[in-house]
Amino acid sequence: MSGWFELAWADIEDFISPPTLLLILRTLANIALIWLGSRLVHRFASNLIERLLRIQDGTPGDPRRAKTLGALVQSMLRYLIYFIAGTMILQELGIETSTILATAGLGGLAIGFGAQNLVRDVITGFFILLEDQFGVGDYITAAEHSGIVEEVGLRVTKLRDLGGELHIIPNGSIDKVTNHMGQGMRVLVRVTIPYEESLERTVAVLEDLFAGFAHPDLVEGPRLLGVSNLGESGVELLIWAKAVAMKQWGMERELRGMVMAALEKAGIKFGYPRRYLVWSADQGGGLVGPPKN
Repeated sequence: MSGWFELAWADIEDFISPPTLLLILRTLANIALIWLGSRLVHRFASNLIERLLRIQDGTPGDPRRAKTLGALVQSMLRYLIYFIAGTMILQELGIETSTILATAGLGGLAIGFGAQNLVRDVITGFFILLEDQFGVGDYITAAEHSGIVEEVGLRVTKLRDLGGELHIIPNGSIDKVTNHMGQGMRVLVRVTIPYEESLERTVAVLEDLFAGFAHPDLVEGPRLLGVSNLGESGVELLIWAKAVAMKQWGMERELRGMVMAALEKAGIKFGYPRRYLVWSADQGGGLVGPPKN
């Protein structure tokens, strides 16, 4: 028993010897410095990224794009810094990290081959947010679907079409985007009048209608462009205007109602398809021409 105690005491004496204690304290101090340095680097890099995103966005405060990208980049940066700090701490403890790094590299390679679509979706979503191609509330066309953007994520984009259906589109499948949210959206209204009606009188009625017309949803116009087509039903007139984004459909309906009321008040008829039946005299019906007005 005394022999075992003497051996144990000798080990304790070696452990608490000044060189050993100095080595332990130096290792702990290095670990503390590595951890503190990683925290400082992470905080400095996070603040720098937020400032750069705000400068690029050009808007004050904390906009949606800067917030999303800032959270993403900060998360990736945090994992990277902590991984490097953990590797340095393991080296300070005398643990060989080359095997761990090799295993992590092989594992990452295997995950990369198995999740190519996921990686493509994330990378595409990152650049969609970085370039600000569209945002929540925009009306866009992407991946053969049109709708209002309800959510923009790193992996998927959610569109709600005008019928109420929700389309969840992986970002990797978005190869072309049409953003319909411009400063003014085009409004086109076509009006057809019969050939018997006076073109000059119709034009005068419409120009008088649009002369003093103003609407908060209109950016420009409305304006009568003139005759756009000579069809079977009559003369087609084209009315043009520009409306606030997402208000163009409502303005088209309102303009059609205004035009219809103004022409009816002026006694001007609308064009519609007509057919004339001609009976042969050999059939006993005589020859019947088109009706006279």
